Amino acid sequence: MTKLEVYLIIFLSAVVTFALRYLPMTFLEKQRLAPWLERSLRYVPAATLAGLVFPALLLQNNKLALSISNDRLIAGILAAIVAYYTRNVLVTIMCGLVALWILQRI
Repeated sequence: MTKLEVYLIIFLSAVVTFALRYLPMTFLEKQRLAPWLERSLRYVPAATLAGLVFPALLLQNNKLALSISNDRLIAGILAAIVAYYTRNVLVTIMCGLVALWILQRI
């Protein structure tokens, strides 16, 4: 592949990604969704986040790891506790990262 082809692929990927996000917002901006659909869509961010986070916390080597030796699970539990009490995203992330770093060192 030449440099031009690589840059062209990157540019076209960016255009497609932008279009997939921008066009629905533009066309649906003036449309009113059904109330039941609006209620359902409120749960999408939490469900998406859970789908990304829980496998990382609960799986080790593609097997369920619900033990005290699972450093990610322990750090995740600590981060959840910090999030509950502080309601601060930055503090939660920092505590989770520091906890994981410490647990992986000992």
